[in-house]
Amino acid sequence: MYSIPRKSVESISYHSRLGDKIPARLVLYFLSWSGFLVSFMMRNDMNFALVAMIRNGTETQQDNSSFSYSLNMGGASEEDASKVKSVIISSFYWCYVLSQVVGGIATQAFGTKCVFGWSQLATALCSLLMPLAAEVHYAVVIFLRSIQGFASGLTWPAMYAIVGYWIPLTERSRFMSSFQGFSIGIGLTYAICGFIINTFGWPLVFYTTGLLGIGWCILWYTLAFNTPQEHPRITKEELNYIELNVGEDVLKASTMKVPWAQIFRSLPVWAIAITTFGRIFVHYVFIVSGPTFMKHILKFEYDTNGILSGMPFIFSYLSSVLFCYIADKLLLHNILGMTNVRKLFTALSQIIPGLLILCIGYIENIIILLTIWFIAVIFITASYAGAMANIIDLAPNYGHSGAVLAFCQTIHMSASFLSPLTAGFLVTKEDSIDQWRIFFVVSGIISVVTYIFYQIFGTAEIQSWNMLRPTNEQLDEEIKILSKEDQETKYIPKSK
Repeated sequence: MYSIPRKSVESISYHSRLGDKIPARLVLYFLSWSGFLVSFMMRNDMNFALVAMIRNGTETQQDNSSFSYSLNMGGASEEDASKVKSVIISSFYWCYVLSQVVGGIATQAFGTKCVFGWSQLATALCSLLMPLAAEVHYAVVIFLRSIQGFASGLTWPAMYAIVGYWIPLTERSRFMSSFQGFSIGIGLTYAICGFIINTFGWPLVFYTTGLLGIGWCILWYTLAFNTPQEHPRITKEELNYIELNVGEDVLKASTMKVPWAQIFRSLPVWAIAITTFGRIFVHYVFIVSGPTFMKHILKFEYDTNGILSGMPFIFSYLSSVLFCYIADKLLLHNILGMTNVRKLFTALSQIIPGLLILCIGYIENIIILLTIWFIAVIFITASYAGAMANIIDLAPNYGHSGAVLAFCQTIHMSASFLSPLTAGFLVTKEDSIDQWRIFFVVSGIISVVTYIFYQIFGTAEIQSWNMLRPTNEQLDEEIKILSKEDQETKYIPKSK
């Protein structure tokens, strides 16, 4: 079982190289950001590539014949193409959901560095094999996508587990914006896919994302460390700052058993899981079904489709940084308590997109439609200052936050395959705007209704099953934020 080393400042060597002057937390932020970026490139390349891989006869004739590769459908009829597409997309998320709890347990046993790194490597290798699998049979593609899904499901619990140990309370919302690297990943994937498919054909899409994944793994194993005590280049000042502001309880928590039974019975945890189900459902309308809608309803070519499908996600990263910054300021200056901050930003991430998506099917002006589309995607990212950050509020201890995330992900990430399956069931004719309207209405209702549960049961209070209480320094800081008492806005730890 992986265990966190105790304080051993004396064993750390210090150097004067320029790299040593870069804060270790900043390096971790970059690795987290780039890791999720690459992860989501390997995850979402299929969403766009399938538009080119499964074609009807008319589309094949219109395309450059030298690039007219197609997926081996194994004798499936053209009428079954929509169902095959939805199954291929959903196959990733079946195993993704199943591996969430495994990710929490594996992180406790082996540490974030091992679990996150190996999961990325497995996903990258499957991407490189995808064109060969498509040539053999679509069932082989489903098999590889399932492996990718299981491996990718380990990443989120692994990274959440390390946040509670490395990042002080007043920096957590800002650090959580690093998880939004996935938005850049989605945006880049769609833009790059459009260019590559038009120029070289869809197989190169998978070779590109796979090689990027392997390159990132080399970077990760060189620079990532499970704890500040293990980091060979961290400065003494930064190490002391982390140890004083994260809390002594985190140092001890890795050896403690995860309270799974209490987590399963916790209403605040269920509130996060249920509300995030609604957010994920509507988010995957834009991620998975968006390129198909733009291709068959808005009639965009691959390159234009890729840019317009991807741009909202690139901007949504910037919006996530802004939302998280505002959340931190609201907390630091005692403008709102932590629970109210979490509920405010969760509402922004679900109520606004849920209402906007209801309108999309009825807007005929393309410019207005795309504007509404962009705004909806951008506001979805407010969740990373809301319900997603709330996970670490409930259980900041090392390992416990990863376990809570694993449980919540098992619930809410089921939306990631239910959303495309719902699209495949409701939108049997991809050029029918009436069918798309029904799908958008269903998605909007789910997004708004699921938020209500969080509004009633959501809280930012540390749960009793978190096992160890915070030390005096961290407890003082949380009391200051939660109670909004009239204290100084800058927290100064007590001397030990």
